[in-house]
Amino acid sequence: MQEIDHKETTRAEAFELWMNAPMPMVTFFKTLNVTRLVRVSKRKNLKFNMLMCWCIGKAASEIKEFYMLPVGNKLMKYDTIAVNTIVANERNEVSSCDIPFSESLQQFNQDYLRLTRLVAENCKNHDLTESMVIGTSALAKYEIDGAVGMYSGIYNNPFLIWGKYKRHFFKRTLMVSFQFHHTQMDGAHAARFLDALQREIDGICIR
Repeated sequence: MQEIDHKETTRAEAFELWMNAPMPMVTFFKTLNVTRLVRVSKRKNLKFNMLMCWCIGKAASEIKEFYMLPVGNKLMKYDTIAVNTIVANERNEVSSCDIPFSESLQQFNQDYLRLTRLVAENCKNHDLTESMVIGTSALAKYEIDGAVGMYSGIYNNPFLIWGKYKRHFFKRTLMVSFQFHHTQMDGAHAARFLDALQREIDGICIR
């Protein structure tokens, strides 16, 4: 992670426009077809949430804007990304867990299981401060039509929220919300990310 001069990046104009805006966050909603993800989860005994997180990381890793993030009044550049998940811990509360993204689904799954188990047991957050972290919140037990994330003015990280996937005969769909800081990316980048996320879901391959 290193500070970069925003004037020398493609985000120069956006930095000037949105860094001091009272509400610089934008939220998109998209209904994803997660039929293949559900089938892979059941056939291979893999957690659906883990598969979602990996597809999110994979789609984001191909878009350069995800490696930049406004932090305070600075624009920071990262070499790596991670995907955050919320974990129910042994105190019947929740903790935050950052999972380093790996191109290898097998490696990501191993890290996901190990780190979420550790966080659940010790009830302490696992933070990867040197990575650009994509936040997620899965309300998998509940049917919701959408959610808008809170803007704290402290954390500018992109964030996805989803609930329980819906059943339509042989099809499964999932409504997701994607919140992002306008300094980090424009609407076109966000839409491209969501399209890439659908492609990763459709093309996920488990050997």
